[in-house]
Amino acid sequence: MSTPVVGVIGLGPMGAPVAGHIARAGFPVRVWNRTRAKAAAFAAADHPADLSADVVLSALPDVDQLERIAPDSVVDTWASRGTTHLVVLSTTSPDKVRDLAARLARFGIAVLDAPMSGGDTGARAGALSLMVGGAAEDFAAVEPILRTFSSTVEHMGPVGAGTAAKLCNQIIVATTLVGLAESLDLARRAGLSGPQLVRVLEGGLASSAVLDAKAAKILHREYSLGGSTDNQVKDLRYALALADRLGARLTQTREVAALFEETVRSGLGGADHSAVFETVSEDRYPRTSPS
Repeated sequence: MSTPVVGVIGLGPMGAPVAGHIARAGFPVRVWNRTRAKAAAFAAADHPADLSADVVLSALPDVDQLERIAPDSVVDTWASRGTTHLVVLSTTSPDKVRDLAARLARFGIAVLDAPMSGGDTGARAGALSLMVGGAAEDFAAVEPILRTFSSTVEHMGPVGAGTAAKLCNQIIVATTLVGLAESLDLARRAGLSGPQLVRVLEGGLASSAVLDAKAAKILHREYSLGGSTDNQVKDLRYALALADRLGARLTQTREVAALFEETVRSGLGGADHSAVFETVSEDRYPRTSPS
């Protein structure tokens, strides 16, 4: 069997390193990106319809952007050129990815959802965690490609299952990040050294990947991407919509989502989601002295 050609759509902080890992693993890679300069390191298509690949990976922020650049006319062209699978690496909603799968099935293209966790650091290291939804035979077909940029790849179930798992993941990320922001804000008010507190946290039960990746950003109030606050809000909205449909309370998640929404309204939607610290740390309550 010949080595499949892999197409990657979207060369942002996640998509570019993903494409690089796939290429270094020996797969021929074709890319399309709205900004052509970001595609200079790869064989780039001038138009999405020109992306001739057996398997196409979408690393766009959501299915909405993919739908806009891949209407039926583009999908029909992909199918005529031999595309058999499309993998959605975005964090989206189970309903959206299932609707996409139903549309592309008319053209003979199987859709899998494989949202990524690990952030841009994990993408650069090739150590992402993927939660995959799709038919078992389709998962088997794309798994070797997915493992080129991931250290954990789990087949969670049918189409939409990977996305549901990622929304569970995002609840933990968001609530942990707010907890970290509140902890560092309280430490600052108590006159503690932030870096010293982080070192202590790293050695105990409070250690986490969120602490490792985001503490320095909060301490320095430097919010370069990373994952954006806009995307964190998007993900939490999808999680809450799924919770409402399934009857889950998610009490803490709703409070956390409100803090991220407020951070976006303050103009920090394009900043790393650790910028929620700026919302958490506002002096809106009177300070009290320890008794």
